Amino acid sequence: MWTSRSPDPLTNAEMLLSLCLALGVFLAPAHSKPAERLGSPFLQQCFEEARKTVDDAYKYSREESLRRVRRELVRPHDTLHLLKQPRGDTRSAVRSADYMAQTLRLVHERVHRVHKRSLNATDLLTEEDLKKLASITGCAAQTRPPPCASTQNLNKYRTATSVCNNIKNPRLGASNTPFTRWLPTEYEDGISTPKGWNRTKRINNFLMPLVRQVSNNILSTTDAGVVSDGNFSLMVTFFGQWNDHDLTFTPFSPSIRSFSNGVNCDESCEQTEPCTPIPIPPGDPRRPSRPDSCIPAFRSAPACGTGYSAYNFGGLPNTREQINALTAFLDLGQVYGSEEKLALFLRNLSSNEGLLRVNTEFRDNGRELLPFHPLQVQMCATRRRVTNDTNAREVPCFIAGDVRVDENLALLSIHTLFMREHNRLARELKRINPHWDGETLYQEARKIMGAYTQLFVFRDYLPHIVGDEAMRRQLGRYPGYDPDVDPTISNVFATAAYRFAHLAIQPFVPRLDQNYREDPQFPSVPLFMAFFTPWRVVFEGGIDSVLRGLLRSPAKLNTQDHMLVDALRERLFQFVQALTLDLGSLNMQRARDHGLPGYNAWRRFCGLSQPRNQAELGRVLNNNDLARRILELYGTPANIDVWMGGVAEPFVQGGRVGPLLACLIATQFQRIRQGDRLWWENTGVFTPRQRTALASASLSKIVCDNTGVTTVPTDAFSLLSSSNRQVNCRNIRRLDLSAWRERPASQGSDQNDALSNDISETQNGNHVEPSMSQQGPQSNQIL
Repeated sequence: MWTSRSPDPLTNAEMLLSLCLALGVFLAPAHSKPAERLGSPFLQQCFEEARKTVDDAYKYSREESLRRVRRELVRPHDTLHLLKQPRGDTRSAVRSADYMAQTLRLVHERVHRVHKRSLNATDLLTEEDLKKLASITGCAAQTRPPPCASTQNLNKYRTATSVCNNIKNPRLGASNTPFTRWLPTEYEDGISTPKGWNRTKRINNFLMPLVRQVSNNILSTTDAGVVSDGNFSLMVTFFGQWNDHDLTFTPFSPSIRSFSNGVNCDESCEQTEPCTPIPIPPGDPRRPSRPDSCIPAFRSAPACGTGYSAYNFGGLPNTREQINALTAFLDLGQVYGSEEKLALFLRNLSSNEGLLRVNTEFRDNGRELLPFHPLQVQMCATRRRVTNDTNAREVPCFIAGDVRVDENLALLSIHTLFMREHNRLARELKRINPHWDGETLYQEARKIMGAYTQLFVFRDYLPHIVGDEAMRRQLGRYPGYDPDVDPTISNVFATAAYRFAHLAIQPFVPRLDQNYREDPQFPSVPLFMAFFTPWRVVFEGGIDSVLRGLLRSPAKLNTQDHMLVDALRERLFQFVQALTLDLGSLNMQRARDHGLPGYNAWRRFCGLSQPRNQAELGRVLNNNDLARRILELYGTPANIDVWMGGVAEPFVQGGRVGPLLACLIATQFQRIRQGDRLWWENTGVFTPRQRTALASASLSKIVCDNTGVTTVPTDAFSLLSSSNRQVNCRNIRRLDLSAWRERPASQGSDQNDALSNDISETQNGNHVEPSMSQQGPQSNQIL
């Protein structure tokens, strides 16, 4: 409900009129867009000025960012900012939010200037003005529920954006919607200011420590101190990153300069929206500190209409919220795209075979590579600098469904693998169903691929992460679809909990030859030299050696005295000898930017104890020295950044996270599965024969089918052992696609008949769904 509140006996109209007179605000008729005008001349002027400020900042920032990444030397924070830029529909959503936010900022500033007291900007605006403002900025369109026609395809295939997955609540889980909150926000001002913004403000009677100081004192390790995992392969680590890129992408504001004063975020350490610099503390080992030393960083873009306390725009919270550009579902959006335009661009529409677009310049030992990004920038052009060969041919960035595809060599290899698998499936489906058109082939292959990721995540990956108890309590047998379960990704999951794998990354990307030994021609690559290097795939042997390295090399073990490797803490996105990024600091800074509550609040949410002092924290962490060092920084366990506290906990039984992160991760995936109408096990999504066929799928077999790798571990996520042997690819069962064979409609059968038969079988009790423990190649590690 839209409401209007008067802060004093003057009416809103009287206060607006007095303000307009004081400022001399009388607007002449405007002839530019938008055609719709706000009722108040004062508000109209604020909007027009805000729109110009935002548009000018966007234009400047885009041109300047492109200029920077086209230079010979690219700075890491320029790379990060371009990587986190909103694109397509996400950019439109962020622009609308910035129009709204800057309009209300101007209203607030001018009200304060005239009346010499603090008032909420929206206290002065009528319900009608606010409705029009939401409409004219584009915010209303971001929250308006779209119509969901009850069509056959809607029940068969996902939309790219996942709009209408939930028929009753069409935007639930869709891309470009705000993250959900499991606990109320904790902003410094209660509305939008990050914790620690005011460095003299005490929280729970203590000052918040600088995130870089926490990183220095708690997270730092050396490559020599890295401990390797004795059970799990490096594939676990990078599959986790791959999976995260299916679920979460939080865009930065497109602007690299302040809306209010024009300060460039990377040229100043001033805190001014959207700049949120990370101060470098005195004595930092990176370089001698000066009063203005900082690592440039940017706030996440706000969701439309959030961050102002007086009104609730379109049902959104009043506190600042952030946008998830991706869908909340396990649908391989990182392969296909989470927006319609990108999804179309990634398809090969020149044929009628349902294929994804591939590279037209290069092949990998005869196999397909991803297409190049149409935007030619220097972000991935590092070959000449690394090889010191001025004549070396540079390679542009690749493009896929997620913009982070080129971030590292391992992630890029997994992207390439799944693109090939889609095309392999589409060709096989065409062979057995020659009458299918390109759209049907594309959608059916995409649907199978979505089932793959759901199966691999729940059956093969999560048991290694959240451990035995969480799997048993929350992620056991599929309970069926529940339209009242909200699958939306939670802010704490995206911003903190699912970033645990940063501490499981080795300081190198291994590359192994066909005998699983160090590749003599193209040896393993230091991690900091594997960022944004697609040329290594093109000119250094393709993806086979990388995938062998992931399958047979151990993950890094997160230990309390060796947490984050230097490649991520001191050399993240290092292209030149300059100030680079610190992933640990960025994680904590982002959590504060998002207003996440502290460690104890989340322990309480999960039904865990809340330590009050060093002795109790020492018992939780099973490490008194670590507890002491943490509390020397934070003062109280209540203030510990949730990511920091979460990754410091000892592992749960059978897992690779502590009790807090196991709870948060399991809770999120429980909701993702139960709130997905098109989950692969849900009745009517696949036929019983198709579900049985899918249950035999494995990541190892996908590697076999799409590379030159000839032997693989049965379980891609575990190291070799007596129960996980190296096997010849010929001995792994291939997915039986005969369950997808369909007689042409003229012969009296189609997929609708198969769907009807599926429902009928289930209702008549003829179909017994196999339990998860019966479905996979590694039954001893499954539910």
